[in-house]
Amino acid sequence: LRGHDVWKVTGTDVIGFARTTRHLTEAQERHNREYLAMVQTVLATDGFYYSTSLDLTHRLQQLDNTSPEFSLMSLYERADQRFVWNGHLLRELCVDPEMKKFALPIVHGFMSINQCTIHQKQFTFALISRRSTFRAGTRFFTRGVDSNGHAANFVETEQLVQCGHAVASFVQIRGSIPVFWSQWPTLKYKPNPKIIPHASHNDAFRQHCENQEVQYGRQVLINLVNQQGAEKPLADAFAEQVARMGNPRIKYDAFDFHHECRRMQWHHLDKLMNRVADQQREFGYFFTDGEGSVQNRQDGVFRTNCIDCLDRTNVVQSMLARRSLDTQLQRLGVMAVGEGSDRHVAFDKVFKAVWADNADACSVQYSGTGALKTDFTRTGKRTMFGAMKDGYNSMVRYYKNNFADGFRQDAIDLFLGNHIVESSEGSVTPCPLEPKRSWKYRVLPLVLLFGFSMFIFSALLPTTDIRLQLCYILFWGFAVMSTLLFIYRTGPDFVNEPRLVVKDKNV
Repeated sequence: LRGHDVWKVTGTDVIGFARTTRHLTEAQERHNREYLAMVQTVLATDGFYYSTSLDLTHRLQQLDNTSPEFSLMSLYERADQRFVWNGHLLRELCVDPEMKKFALPIVHGFMSINQCTIHQKQFTFALISRRSTFRAGTRFFTRGVDSNGHAANFVETEQLVQCGHAVASFVQIRGSIPVFWSQWPTLKYKPNPKIIPHASHNDAFRQHCENQEVQYGRQVLINLVNQQGAEKPLADAFAEQVARMGNPRIKYDAFDFHHECRRMQWHHLDKLMNRVADQQREFGYFFTDGEGSVQNRQDGVFRTNCIDCLDRTNVVQSMLARRSLDTQLQRLGVMAVGEGSDRHVAFDKVFKAVWADNADACSVQYSGTGALKTDFTRTGKRTMFGAMKDGYNSMVRYYKNNFADGFRQDAIDLFLGNHIVESSEGSVTPCPLEPKRSWKYRVLPLVLLFGFSMFIFSALLPTTDIRLQLCYILFWGFAVMSTLLFIYRTGPDFVNEPRLVVKDKNV
């Protein structure tokens, strides 16, 4: 990328610093194995990248506006700490100034670099998504904003086009609705989101917007959540905060994605694209010519969100990126004025595949599965196969979000240094990994398994007394259904919750 090698982490080894663990108690050894499994879980997640010569943590426009002293600094010292995922691991190592030049920041997210051709003119098309380390976590356990204005699932996505020595860049961001809210899993398919009462929503929202204004300039906040039903309180809270802040450099645009695009009416997305067209022209994009001279700067950013900042967000971001890309390719002389990149089949497939892969990567890192609605991103239309794949991913999400994401949230908090393991854990002080489950968590699944086994046994056992067999089937069927209903109604007791860092819980 721009003459530099970029590497993707495809495998890792965890090497113990201590020569032996004999000094640990049996409980501490058990906890140590669990902590190690957490670290390996994060490292096994796809999407870690680094370079030995290129600063991947800053977007192109930032790198152009630096001092000579900045260029002399090591990659670790000058990195944007929002996107350095190994920052905690490097902290002790870099206490020695001489070691900083050997420390390489690693970003987490997505990267794709492609050599493309249109009209026999070659150019590089690249996409970089940088996931923030601030308020990082999993889908249901990390929502909203914190007191410092950091939004959950914040991702900066930069689309780059290079033709010869000329380079163009277009940046977008996504992030959870920046008020205090939660959506703690309860075994329901989609638990209702709840605004956290008595929280300092105004201060956190203002802090978030001011942070983004310093970074990106003017903002258009595209809110894609439902304007009715369970998501309505979030939409109302978002709109209220924007109105209360009264910042003329911030424009709020609510678009009820599911309502507008119901019954496969995806062409209604053009309504949103037309509404923000003027802002996109005003914001522009960053552009340097073949001589390295800056011809244009991006003066604003689109901040897009849905409730997860995944599926609906991916669709809209790819459409904004396509429009910017067409303008850039025309300016670079790759295409004629008024010509669209979607007319070129080979490149169109690359563009759609890259943005769909980006959607899947962002989704896996936050929700545990690939994104929904990627058939539209890949093909430009909704398909029956895509709907079936969405159904499968939704079921996998349900399982992971309820029964696996507590461990994954702990893994992220441990890896990023949000929880520091003390040597006294498990001996002098209690370890947060010690089980604190109620009796229901241990007993009821066994009761359910026994009841279901007896139900199957009663149904399959040959007998001459049909009435007695029917009574057994009805009894054990009733027992199974009653146990399932009780488990469902006491859902939070069965959810795999995080244990290392206290999270906002309002259920």
